Amino acid sequence: MKRFQILFVLLLLSAVTFSQNTLKAFLESQPEVKSVEKMDCNDFFAIKYKIMVEQPVDHTDPKKGTFLQRVLIADKGVDQPVVFITEGYNGGYSENPNYINELCPILGANQICMDHRYFGESMPEPLNYDYLTVRNAAADHHHVIQMMKKYYSGKWIATGISKGGQTTVYHRWLYPNDVDVSVPYVAPLNFGVEDGRHEPFIANTTGTPEGRAKVKAFQLQILKNRETYLPMLEKYCTDNKLHPLLNNDEMLDYIVLEFSYGFWQYDNSLDDIPELNAPAEKLFAELVRVSSPMYLASEGVNIFKSFYVQAAHELGYYGYDVTPFKDYLSIKTAEGWLNRIYLPELDIKYNKKTAKEVEKFIKKTDARILFIYGEWDPWSASSFEVPNKPNFLKIVKPKGSHSSRIGNLPANQKKQVKETLENWLDIKVNIEI
Repeated sequence: MKRFQILFVLLLLSAVTFSQNTLKAFLESQPEVKSVEKMDCNDFFAIKYKIMVEQPVDHTDPKKGTFLQRVLIADKGVDQPVVFITEGYNGGYSENPNYINELCPILGANQICMDHRYFGESMPEPLNYDYLTVRNAAADHHHVIQMMKKYYSGKWIATGISKGGQTTVYHRWLYPNDVDVSVPYVAPLNFGVEDGRHEPFIANTTGTPEGRAKVKAFQLQILKNRETYLPMLEKYCTDNKLHPLLNNDEMLDYIVLEFSYGFWQYDNSLDDIPELNAPAEKLFAELVRVSSPMYLASEGVNIFKSFYVQAAHELGYYGYDVTPFKDYLSIKTAEGWLNRIYLPELDIKYNKKTAKEVEKFIKKTDARILFIYGEWDPWSASSFEVPNKPNFLKIVKPKGSHSSRIGNLPANQKKQVKETLENWLDIKVNIEI
């Protein structure tokens, strides 16, 4: 008996080693894969590789050159499902050995995560933003999925968070047969650079009336006493080696206007907002904790410029309602703020057709898509409106924020997700209820 057990363990280890070597050999055999590097990973996965995939800068015209796109592949098994993360930004976090997308243990799945084009290690040279489009990004994902489908035989699930969630849906629109199920988290569908639905949502819907009043009172307190806070803001920027894009007065205005969006977007507590008669230093600390001045400095633009280009061109964004604060602002209007502040050197026109085409797709498609939102997240103001059809499930977590995930849903909603995924994928779904 003992001899049989030893033999069984040796056979198992041999099978695992063979599987790992097979994946490496497969990746090295693909002509578009230009490098394969083994990465550290946790015990959930057998092995992880970082590969650099050659992609056309413009998928409609290969003559315009190529760039290398970073892709992380964490292996669970050749016949297991694949969770494909349509990251909207820099996918470098998936190099962390401990990173596991929450759908992987739920589905017992392999994990593939890649930089969005023009982010992280996936920057074309020269940096021509004409090719940073929804269609090119979706074609990047399609290319990698089709390549890896030659290796993995299980079900495919695409997922992403926020801008990554937008990317998940836009990819499904353009390549509806690439995956079996899409799971976008907190994904907006905006119809303009300043969509117009977020401002009234913040003013009238998110949180409680008392909570909204407290946030607004805090914003007004800062603006009414701006002469106290302007020197603090200037010192903050100096101490943190920031290079502001605006003068000090304008910067304070926008930080205050952003505060309500930032506050309700994530799981901030009303108890953290100081009393209005608290020391000014305490109020200022709360202001910059929630609404960081970095995003109005060149340091922030260096990180997020590709996002701002996409927002201005196709993805849309939100605006600011200056009406409640106009008597205390140095600016007359915030209209056109994103292009004016972040992209003054670029003449970018918003393409309204993209979002409209995706809206039409959602109304007609039979693609299986699970949407997850937070009730109090300002991005929910522009959430996808989905038909009452069996191929859709839209979950809105009560009082939830932009951090709403399957793992923090209430039990009844977890049950809905579990039953839906099991029905759609015909596999066991591990969600504790």
